[in-house]
Amino acid sequence: MKRVWKISDAAQAELLLYRCSAKPKSLTAPIASLSRISTQRFTREVFARTRSCTATFPNINGLFSDKWNYADIIAAREDLSRKVSHLRDELIQVVDDSDMIFRLLEEKGTSLFRCYSDGSALVELLKQLRSWPELSLEIFNWRRHADFSIPMTSEEYAKGITIAGRLRNIDLADELFTEAANKRIKTTSTYNALMGAYMFSGFAEKCQSLFRDLKREANCSPTVVTYNILLSVFGRLMLVDHMEATFKEIKDLNLSPNLSTYNNLIAGYVTAWMWDRMENTFRIMKAGDVKPDINTHLLMLRGYAHSCNLEKMEETYELVKHYVNREETPLVRAMICAYCKSSDRSRVKKIEELMTVIPENEYRPWLNVLLIRVYAEEDMVEEMENLINEAFEHKTSVTTVRMMRCIISSYFRSNAVDRLVSFVKFAESAGWRICRSLYHCKMVMLASENRLAEMEGVIDEMDKFNLVCTKKTLVIMYNAYLRCGQRCKVEKVLGLMCKRGYGIPLDASPS
Repeated sequence: MKRVWKISDAAQAELLLYRCSAKPKSLTAPIASLSRISTQRFTREVFARTRSCTATFPNINGLFSDKWNYADIIAAREDLSRKVSHLRDELIQVVDDSDMIFRLLEEKGTSLFRCYSDGSALVELLKQLRSWPELSLEIFNWRRHADFSIPMTSEEYAKGITIAGRLRNIDLADELFTEAANKRIKTTSTYNALMGAYMFSGFAEKCQSLFRDLKREANCSPTVVTYNILLSVFGRLMLVDHMEATFKEIKDLNLSPNLSTYNNLIAGYVTAWMWDRMENTFRIMKAGDVKPDINTHLLMLRGYAHSCNLEKMEETYELVKHYVNREETPLVRAMICAYCKSSDRSRVKKIEELMTVIPENEYRPWLNVLLIRVYAEEDMVEEMENLINEAFEHKTSVTTVRMMRCIISSYFRSNAVDRLVSFVKFAESAGWRICRSLYHCKMVMLASENRLAEMEGVIDEMDKFNLVCTKKTLVIMYNAYLRCGQRCKVEKVLGLMCKRGYGIPLDASPS
């Protein structure tokens, strides 16, 4: 019966190959490549080499000690990481000097990469330089064109394709993929890397076409990573049916969904504003073997904020509060937006607490306008005006009649006529939306204080913006004159109303 090798068996067998080899290599080179070595190769090479080294190791059972195996694997990984870290630090110090970069690579990189002929050293270095994609690309190109007499591996090409994708250099990503294919080292890893590059740059159709090519390959097949990329692509496009069909295919192929699988599903539902399915996926995740991580909670927090589910939003926020306050300012703004849209009695207090987290230099016009509306609705005129002045300073324009009515209603309820007069003046010069309601409110408030001359001047202001008098304008004037006992002006207004066919107010007495 054919023996099925487990990962632990594979690791032990590769270490045996290393010990029995006539020309010992670095310990970490074979270890790093364990995931890429096939069962058949292990079977052939282990039995072939053990025949030639039984004299050296008469009792090979001791080589398969788990304690010895894990200790060496951990030590090898740590040794590789340490060596790469030293080179990384030196490269970062000369990041703006290409000549020094190449000199360091020649002096220290060459020997390091040769020690790890499976490419694990370069892959680890590029992984540690993730925050410096331009530097990573320089290093990759140097390795690609250097005369090492050691061929590039598929993992190295996959890393290069990924870096090109992050820099949105799709032409280079395509070139590297083709180069790997021509060298007959095209693998699932290189396919996944190019699909990821297409996804990152928004080439959804190319990504799906490449996936179909992968499925036709005889020597490699899609993995859960491949399907995770597709889930992300469909989620961003809000193709929920395609996304769910992809998830079903993962299960039909007996692939195990991982953390990225569920996070991509949740992200897709958040993008599509499908809150019930988002919540259901989160429940399934918590009940299964794959547990949520901080990215899952951040996605759920965004979903709860957009859906204005304040209770669950606040619960989730408490779980990731310290991280969100430090790293995720956009999520803080999303939460503020949720409170602005709510009728929560303590929303102002909660908004002000969250505003302290946002740096002063991160001004957002839309958020400024939302806060103006909140303070207007709460009749907090002074706070509202502070935000209005901030909007004027940043040349933010309010363009909706609804928003302007909200502001003037606050002035009206607070009986702040002089503040309203000042606001109208600044709004006119700042190019804010001008509407009749603005002037009608001003007229009513001036009339209530018997400031009739100023009320009459509002008509001239309206003329500047081609706002003609309507029936409501004349009714406001009629009531003002009637209350002040100016009978002559009352008659004139009545005459204008009759002339324009507006009719006579019901409380008008015959002259």
